[in-house]
Amino acid sequence: MKMSNWYQYYFLDSMSYQMEQSVFFYDSVMILIFSIAGFVFMIYFMISLTSFSSSMLIEDSMLESLWTCFPMILMVVLVTPSLRLLYLLEESLVSEILFKTVGHQWYWSYEYPQFFVNFDSYMLNSLDINEFSYRLLDVDNRVVLPSLTPLSVTSTSEDVLHCWTMPSWALKLDSIPGKMNQVKLVLSKNGISYGQCSEICGANHSFMPIVVEVISFSMFMSWVSNF
Repeated sequence: MKMSNWYQYYFLDSMSYQMEQSVFFYDSVMILIFSIAGFVFMIYFMISLTSFSSSMLIEDSMLESLWTCFPMILMVVLVTPSLRLLYLLEESLVSEILFKTVGHQWYWSYEYPQFFVNFDSYMLNSLDINEFSYRLLDVDNRVVLPSLTPLSVTSTSEDVLHCWTMPSWALKLDSIPGKMNQVKLVLSKNGISYGQCSEICGANHSFMPIVVEVISFSMFMSWVSNF
């Protein structure tokens, strides 16, 4: 189950390859930043403890060249994996499953065009919540998608701006009236993911949860055939 908890300061567990790569890049950059910060504070601390000075530090061309070139090299080191990640997020896959989301005030509609399956998904009201449900997060009809299968997710809206967001997938797909946005991805794990509309869309904006069950491809085909 992929959802945020109280006092959680880190990312959710990854459920897509794009999210895994994003978290890895973030961790690498943070290690680099803290290493540089630690080195700078160490030098500053050492200088503050001594009264000695060196004439070589005044108008030293070599030192000035180093602190000019080092940030440039560092930027190249950061840009290379960043561009790789950017192209990975926009990678064009041959999709096996087409999935469409449509935002409404204030619920979601879902379609599987290949299988002629469509349904609406509303947040569960207080009377329908049981011990296995989460208040303000669960819905009456969950989305079901297969893992380890190239997916094409498209999103649009029937009225105002919405945004179909799944944090554990690193996915934030704008739903714009009259426009179809698309993203392609592969889900790497089975489980249940929770998301919400992340574009202020009216009075009940916070009551548009998203729940997705990720299952194996064979189970997904069985679910579609029995829908």
